[in-house]
This record gives sequence, structure tokens and C-alpha cells, in this order.
Amino acid sequence: MRTGEVVEWGLHCCLTLAWLDEKQPAPSAKLAAVFDLSPSYLNKCLQRLVRAGILTSTSGPRGGVRLAKAPEAITVMDIVSALEGRDELFRCSELRQRGAGGAEIPASESLQPCGIATVMRRAEMAWRRELAGQTLADLMASAPAATPRRIRRSYDRIST
Repeated sequence: MRTGEVVEWGLHCCLTLAWLDEKQPAPSAKLAAVFDLSPSYLNKCLQRLVRAGILTSTSGPRGGVRLAKAPEAITVMDIVSALEGRDELFRCSELRQRGAGGAEIPASESLQPCGIATVMRRAEMAWRRELAGQTLADLMASAPAATPRRIRRSYDRIST
């Protein structure tokens, strides 16, 4: 399964927000600077996470974003869905029923999904289950012990 770079950005920013555990929202420009990302593009990513209820946003000079829920309540699939959408990754166009070969398929057979559609759907469901079974808290727990301190130092060095 292929996801866009925006998923990596969103996951890293959500992890950073969880490690910062700030009372004040984190400015999106500061998050962009931590990872050397395009501030305008990251802001669009963060807006999608806000619309999905993963982040909350505060406007104004002391504004920014923060997690809307505890890290244990946010799954990787929540973030992927917010950023990539919930559409199926494989769409069967019933290619087997087109052209000269399609005329040969009995009607009873054409009512059932073909083997390709079946295997692709099973693979997608396994992928979604795995991502739904992993939370931000799980990712935090599996990170090297120095990561939260390193992220905090990087964040604190950036002025906005």
C-alpha cells in the first residue's frame, strides 16, 4: 500500500505534539521548522487533522495546534484516513467483463468478485487492521529513549 509523504509528516507532528505535552498550542511554523518542512503545506496537513478531530487549533498570536485526545486514543489509521481519505485503495473496474473475453463469462460467475479483487481487498483489510491496532502511544513507547528529549531540544531552539 502506498501513502503520500503527508502521512509521514502528520505522524511525526502528532508524535512531537504528544512528546511536548504543552499547555500552549504549538505553532505550525515551529513544527515545520523542527522537520524542515514547507510551512504552508504542513499547515494544510494539520488542518485535515483538525477537521478529523485528531488535533485542535487555536488562532491568534499564541495560537497553534495540539492533540485533541490522549495518544492512546489516536490510531495510526486515524491519521492515515484523515490525511489520505477513506477511499478503498484498490478499485475493481471489472476488466474481466470487457472486450471479447467478457462475452465468454457466464452470468453466475460475473456476479462474484474475481480473485484479483478478493486478494486485493484482503490485503487492504489486513493493512487497515494493523494501522488501526497501533496508537500514537505505541509509537511513543517503541521510540528510542532519547527521542523525546531530542525533539524537545529541537523544538525549544526554534523561535517563532
